Amino acid sequence: MVSKDQAIGGLIFLVCIVVIIGYILGLFFYDPWIKDWLQNSFDITWSTGGVRYWLVAVPVFVAFVAVLGIGAWIGWTMATTPPPKPIEEIEAEEKKEEEKEKAEAEEKAEEKEKKK
Repeated sequence: MVSKDQAIGGLIFLVCIVVIIGYILGLFFYDPWIKDWLQNSFDITWSTGGVRYWLVAVPVFVAFVAVLGIGAWIGWTMATTPPPKPIEEIEAEEKKEEEKEKAEAEEKAEEKEKKK
C-alpha cells in the first residue's frame, strides 16, 4: 500500500521529470513543432530566440532570488540571535556546578553516616 507521502513524492517526481523534458525540448528543439503547438493552442507567437531567452532567464531569476532570500534569512538570524557567553563564564559556571554537586554528594554521604 502506498502512503500519502509516497504518493505526493511520486507526483512531485513525475512533474519534475515532465518539466525537465519540456525545458530541454524548449531550449534546444523549439523550432517547428513546439512553435506550431503554442500558436494553435494558446495563440502565442514568439521567436525562437525569445523563447530561449525566457527559458534561461526565469530559472536564473528564481535561483538568484532564492540565494538572496537564504542569505537574508541567515543575516536576520545572525542579527537577532544573542551572542554566546564567553568561554570563561561557561567554565566558571561549570566549576560552580561541579563544586555544588560535590558538596551535595558530601552532604548525602554525611547523612548516611549519621543514620548508621
